Amino acid sequence: MASADLRAELKCSFCLNIYNDPVNLRCGHNFCRVCIDRVLDTQEGSGGYSCPECREKSQDRPALKRNITLRNIVENFLSTQPDREESGVFCTYCVDSLVPAVRSCLHCEVSLCDKHLRVHKKSPEHVVCDPTLSMESRKCSVHKEVLKYFCSKDHTYVCVSCCLIGEHKGHEMESLDEASEKKKETLRNVLQKLLTKREEMEERVQSLQEHRRKVEEEAPGDTERVTALFRDLRRRLEDLEKRVLREISGRAERISISIRDLEIKKEELSRKIRHIEELCNMTDPLTVLQESDTGDLCDTEDGDNEDRERHEELLHDGGRLDVAGVLHTGLSDIITEVNVYSYIQGAADILLDVNTAHNDLQISDDRKTVSRSDRNQNHPETPERFQNYPQVLSSRSFSSGRHYWEVDVGGSDRWRVGMCYPSIDRRGLQSRIGSNKKSWGLYRNCNQYLVIHDSKSIPLPTNLSSNRVRIYLDYEAGRISFYDLCDPIRHLHTFTTTFTEPLHAGLGVWGGCIKICGGKREM
Repeated sequence: MASADLRAELKCSFCLNIYNDPVNLRCGHNFCRVCIDRVLDTQEGSGGYSCPECREKSQDRPALKRNITLRNIVENFLSTQPDREESGVFCTYCVDSLVPAVRSCLHCEVSLCDKHLRVHKKSPEHVVCDPTLSMESRKCSVHKEVLKYFCSKDHTYVCVSCCLIGEHKGHEMESLDEASEKKKETLRNVLQKLLTKREEMEERVQSLQEHRRKVEEEAPGDTERVTALFRDLRRRLEDLEKRVLREISGRAERISISIRDLEIKKEELSRKIRHIEELCNMTDPLTVLQESDTGDLCDTEDGDNEDRERHEELLHDGGRLDVAGVLHTGLSDIITEVNVYSYIQGAADILLDVNTAHNDLQISDDRKTVSRSDRNQNHPETPERFQNYPQVLSSRSFSSGRHYWEVDVGGSDRWRVGMCYPSIDRRGLQSRIGSNKKSWGLYRNCNQYLVIHDSKSIPLPTNLSSNRVRIYLDYEAGRISFYDLCDPIRHLHTFTTTFTEPLHAGLGVWGGCIKICGGKREM
C-alpha cells in the first residue's frame, strides 16, 4: 500500500492525475502547469488571484516556478511501476489478490469491486465515483466532507458545510455536474475550433506537399536552364569584354593611322616648300616660268577641312563615348536575356483564332498548328478575317505583364511571326505582319531572315541555328524581343515602343506549316 500512498501524494488536486510538469505557487502548493494556468485564466479580471488549495490571495498573477524535485520524483515513481498498476485501482476488501475496483466510495474512502459494491451501503452520504486513489483530494480540506458544489465567485470546489456556514456562504453555487457540463460545453466549442484549425492545417500541409512535389519535379529542369543561362552569360560577358577592349585598342590604332597620314602629308608639304624655295631663289626667269606642275605646288587647301574635322574628332572624343555605347548595348542584351529566363509560373497555352484565319490557311483541331492549303477553306466571312495574306491571330490578347510564346518554324521556308494590335488592317498590303505601325514581326523569305515594323526591315546578321523561335513581350516596358532557341539561346532583335492596345500573337505562312509550342507568363 506504500506505492498507493505515494501515488496519492503525487496527484494534482485539480485534475486528479499524476503531476505533469509540476509547478508551485508562493504558498507551496503544487499543480500541473496546464491545470493552474487554466485556474488563473478563469480568475483573470476578478480583482485578484487565489490558490485553489489554501485560498491565499494575491493582486498580481502568481509566478509559476517549476518544481524540479517533484518532477524527478514523479519520473522515478512512474519508471518503477508495472503497467497494470500505473493506472489501476484495486478493491480495498480483496486482500488476498489484486481485484480491479469498479467504483470508489468517498464517504468510506474505499474502492470496491463488483462483489463488494453490491453489498455496500446505498445511503445518500455514501457517494460513489469512478475508481480513484486520491479520495482525500475529493473532500473539503476544512470540513472533511465530500466536495459537491462549485463556487463561481472563488472558482473552487466546496462541500455542503462551506455553502451553509463556511467562508463561501451566500456565494453563487453550482452542482459539480452543472459546472462540469458548462465546462464540457466550453471544451466542446474549443474542440470544434481546434478540429477546424487542424483541418485547415492539414489542407495547407497537403497543398504545400503537392507544391513541393511540383517544385521537386521542376527543379532539375530549372537547374539545367539556370546552368545554361549562366554559362551563356559568362560567354556573353567574355565576348563583351573583348569587344570593349578592341574598341579601346582600336582608338589608339586610329590615332596612330591619323598620325602616319599626317606625317606623310607633312613630308609632302616639306618637299613642296623646298621646291618652291628653290624656284624663288632662281635668277633665270625663263626657268621659273617653264617649271611644270606649279599648280599642284600652289594648291595648299587639298584635304585641309577633312583633316581638321578628323583631328578634332580624335582629340575630343577620347574613346569613352564609343566604349560606353558598346557597354550599354551589350549589357542591355544580356539583361534582356536574363528576363527571358525569369518566368516562374505557366499561363494558358496560346490558341489560334479561326475567325481571323485567311481562307488559304488550315487550322488544326488543337488550334496550335497553321498550314498553307491549296484548297480554299471556305471560312465564314467575318470582319476579323485576313483577306489578302495567309495570316492568323491568337484568340488571347495581352495587355499587361511579361509573357513569351514559342513557334516551331521548321515546317516552312516562308513565314512571319510576331505581335499585332487587334486594330491591324485585314486587307491590303498594310495588313501584313510588320508592314504597318500596328505590328512587329520576324520573317523568313528566300533563305534570308529579317525583323520588320512599319514596313522598315532590318536584316539579321546570321540565319537561325534552330527551328524554334521565341517571342518575348514585356508590356509595361514596351519591349518585343525575338530569340533563336539554339544552345545557348541567341537574342535576335528587340523592338522598343509604348503600347497603346492589347497585343495578339500573329502568324503567317506562305508554304508548309508552323506550330505553336507553348506559352508562359511571369507573375
